[in-house]
Amino acid sequence: MAKNIKKINSEVEFAIGKKNFIYIAIGVAILIIGFLLMTGGKSTDPTVFDEKELFSIRRITIAPIVVVSGFIFIIWAIMKKPKE
Repeated sequence: MAKNIKKINSEVEFAIGKKNFIYIAIGVAILIIGFLLMTGGKSTDPTVFDEKELFSIRRITIAPIVVVSGFIFIIWAIMKKPKE
């Protein structure tokens, strides 16, 4: 009986492989880059509203595309079947 328990414990593997965890870390890095692209736009004078800085192409278009692609990459990394 004890041999069977040891045999079962040695055969246990994670559902996600080592490469998948690396891919997930890359996806998280892409997410962080996307959120960093969204930051900024602070004005030193609170009475001044700089429309060009706040609604820049970087914040409105590029950053959300990077964030969504990061989420898609993470989902792909989780769903990718590890090689045996």
